[in-house]
Amino acid sequence: MTFQGSGPLDTSDVSAGGSGGGGFGGGKIALGGGVGVIVTIVALLFGLNPGDILGGDSSNQQAAPGSQGTDSAENRELQAHIDSCTVEMANTDDVCRIVATKDSLNKVWAKQMRGYTKPETRIFAGNISTGCGAASSAMGPFYCPADRTAYFDPAFFADLKRMGGSDGPLAQEYVVAHEFGHHVENLTGVLAKGQRMGNDGSRRIELQADCLAGVWAYHADKGPDAMLKPLTEDQIATVIKSAQAIGDDTIQGSNSNPEGWTHGSSTQRVRWFKIGYDGGKPSRCDTFATNDL
Repeated sequence: MTFQGSGPLDTSDVSAGGSGGGGFGGGKIALGGGVGVIVTIVALLFGLNPGDILGGDSSNQQAAPGSQGTDSAENRELQAHIDSCTVEMANTDDVCRIVATKDSLNKVWAKQMRGYTKPETRIFAGNISTGCGAASSAMGPFYCPADRTAYFDPAFFADLKRMGGSDGPLAQEYVVAHEFGHHVENLTGVLAKGQRMGNDGSRRIELQADCLAGVWAYHADKGPDAMLKPLTEDQIATVIKSAQAIGDDTIQGSNSNPEGWTHGSSTQRVRWFKIGYDGGKPSRCDTFATNDL
């Protein structure tokens, strides 16, 4: 258990979506020949813009028919689930944990960043139409700067565990915090800057989002309105385990060419999370001001 308190969560900025069933259907984003779902998730883990990552033109992409699915029975059921979420449920339910983490992140960043505006959050399954183009659950969680929305399929948490990470509560919350880190980067202009720099910029964006997730973790259990109970070393260890599991060297192999890395090594991802968590100062997360990632 990580959350403390009781009562309903704020679901005004959370919506359900997706068509169910997975896959890209008629969308223009291609998975690549013979690439399995887990491999696709690994390659795109914690991505930003589906069109940018896979080389598609997001401005022209269309989701498969019915991919929004907002009026489907499944999405009505999911929306009802979201709207029923309470703090207590967030300690046992993955959907409600995403909602509660979102609430905590918005509280922390409203205090840490002048002019902070909260993103939208979309919880979905299968295909989804976004401001960045057609996307799928196979991509894992992602943030779309065009519609300022963070997208999550709760089924991803089980995939993360299969990839060697942790499905512990704080590890799941780290996933959400990382995507909100991209939103902070979007607000500061860092996201656009990094996207103009190729692979090196992508690495710096991803590592900064890890650092910003660490900033959130530092503040999330402090103060009279803290939503998290005091974090333990064991809980932080689950985040470290997950960060190690999604390093480029772990995913692509230690002998792969670092010039092609887009997210940073396991060591780098852990290091930058710890930099953010050590003192909780966003100013220490400037990955663009150092040559020592």
